[in-house]
Amino acid sequence: TMTARGDFELTSFDSEEYDGADGTKLGRARIAKKFTGDLEGPSTVEMLSATPSDETLGCYVAIERFAGVLHGRKGSFVMRHDGIREGGSQSLSVIVVPGSASGELVGLSGELDIDIDGDGGHHYSFNYKISDGA
Repeated sequence: TMTARGDFELTSFDSEEYDGADGTKLGRARIAKKFTGDLEGPSTVEMLSATPSDETLGCYVAIERFAGVLHGRKGSFVMRHDGIREGGSQSLSVIVVPGSASGELVGLSGELDIDIDGDGGHHYSFNYKISDGA
């Protein structure tokens, strides 16, 4: 297993609420990101969210396509996000969609962890492996 580390920034965030019935807001967002560090390149995210009137609760799911370079290997891959917010705790799972990698990243699997610091900076740690299919 290898680990890639670095930062990313949101270069655009376009969101809309499409349903607010019964006190829970349903939203969608299209997000553009730029990764730097061991993972270099842009990504696009399509996100759906549910936020009850108590905003300490809720969830989101998203699909993200990254295209660029990972530790010198060029290609693209798709990640699935699954986030839950429950009172004071949060959980987030971001995994590579099996079979989604292309180019020199074919065979990629892994999980990406996101950390947002007190100043709003976004950092990642990506534990991954690339199988050769043998």
